[in-house]
Amino acid sequence: MTPNTYTLTPEKGGERLDKWLVSQFPDYSRAQIQEWIKDGLVMADGEIAKASLKLRGGETIVITVPIAPEPPPLAVDIPLVVVHDDPDFAVINKPAGMVTHPGAGNPTNTLMNAICGRWREILDMQNERKGIVHRLDKETSGLIVIAKNDPTQRKLMRQFQARTVQKLYYALLERPPKTTIGRIEVPIGRDQKDRRKMTPLREGRPAISEFEVVETFANGMCLVKFNLLTGRTHQIRVHAAFIGCPLVGDKTYGFRKQTMKTERMFLHAYQLAFDHPKTGERLIFEAPLPPELEKILRRLR
Repeated sequence: MTPNTYTLTPEKGGERLDKWLVSQFPDYSRAQIQEWIKDGLVMADGEIAKASLKLRGGETIVITVPIAPEPPPLAVDIPLVVVHDDPDFAVINKPAGMVTHPGAGNPTNTLMNAICGRWREILDMQNERKGIVHRLDKETSGLIVIAKNDPTQRKLMRQFQARTVQKLYYALLERPPKTTIGRIEVPIGRDQKDRRKMTPLREGRPAISEFEVVETFANGMCLVKFNLLTGRTHQIRVHAAFIGCPLVGDKTYGFRKQTMKTERMFLHAYQLAFDHPKTGERLIFEAPLPPELEKILRRLR
């Protein structure tokens, strides 16, 4: 599709070009118009114009407006492992490698796209999160609950906020913690040097993780069960690294030189418990370790 080209002539002078164009194109922001000017898409009397150009009146202004690309489809047919299917919600066993919701670089191949493709009523939800109640990191596998309507989403989110939802994970650590049972209560915030990472931060948001060593192996690695009392981004990974026991396969927070080569990070959400949003009944769901993680444990044993 070709861009739209407009030829305009200001009747009066004295006004900045970018400000005048905003009045001519009310559907676009001043920042967007300034971006077009910066990209050389605006000509004044045959010459590329600057945003600060002071109009005299009577000039010929030619502006080439780029056509905005069509937004990617929200509903995409992506296979899902559904552990439980209720009229109001579903529990899914998310595979490692799947992002929870669309973002830069991954607009369609996400859990949100998949649930909209599977349950079309989710497309009618008013909440822009479209059924997403909580999230799992891309490389984390395991259980996640999604809502199929707005009232259910609000009720489930309130349970997460009240910390009545139980989330249990299996993680393989590079080395054993100093104690077999423990509690890590360290605030977490955005890393100021690398905004893609999280870090222990005194002024960060409260973060609490409980852990229990399940099995220790001859090479010093250990399988640990984590219970999250809060749900901060990368919480288990940051807390494990904080105590000097990073996750096996964690390329962001783990050792620079990985002790064992793995296909993925060893972190799996194996149990999820919450109250039914209508009946109040306590529901408990479990998902076994995926084959690629079981394979790692067999190697260690």
